[in-house]
Amino acid sequence: MSGALAIDPGSLLDWAVSTRAFPGETECGDACVVAPFPGGVLAGVIDGLGHGPEAAEAATLAVSSLKTAPGAPVIDLVHSCHEALRRTRGAALSLASFHAATGTMTWVGIGNVEGALFRIDRNAAQPRDALMLRGGVVGYRLPPLRAATHEIHVGDILVLATDGISTGFYNRSPIGRAPQEVAEEILERYGKSTDDALVLVATYLGGQA
Repeated sequence: MSGALAIDPGSLLDWAVSTRAFPGETECGDACVVAPFPGGVLAGVIDGLGHGPEAAEAATLAVSSLKTAPGAPVIDLVHSCHEALRRTRGAALSLASFHAATGTMTWVGIGNVEGALFRIDRNAAQPRDALMLRGGVVGYRLPPLRAATHEIHVGDILVLATDGISTGFYNRSPIGRAPQEVAEEILERYGKSTDDALVLVATYLGGQA
């Protein structure tokens, strides 16, 4: 399964998602959110613990929580999700908030949803930044949280992937390729058959949301 957001004038991201459920399940416990707010956009991926309906319930509640106030600081958003998911089995969660006015992206991750930011500047000292993940479960136990902020440039690409995707996905740069093509390739090449899997790919377009 895959999908993408149509690009409207002024949109900050061109994005796509590819996902598949654990074999035999009718619901996927992995979900994503891409939610604009004045001057920015929030992108996130949620991995409900386990798989099946209970995992899907946790992921769905997290998406609803995040869409309530997508422009809030990412750490505040994590705490809101934590409260919303207390009666569920919980989830792993990684969020990235893009701000056009400052040309920055702030991200945070709890659990095992990996994140990588690929730089369009191939001569950059750090051509790829990796999201620092903290151990914990949103809805059950949160670690001390610290968000990181990076400058971002038009053409940089964010990839967020649940643990149903093998970590080798970041060995090949996606720069210059369409998000849908990249998302589908990552799922096909690195998706596991032992879990739900989801990958979100977003190219930063700049402009004003």
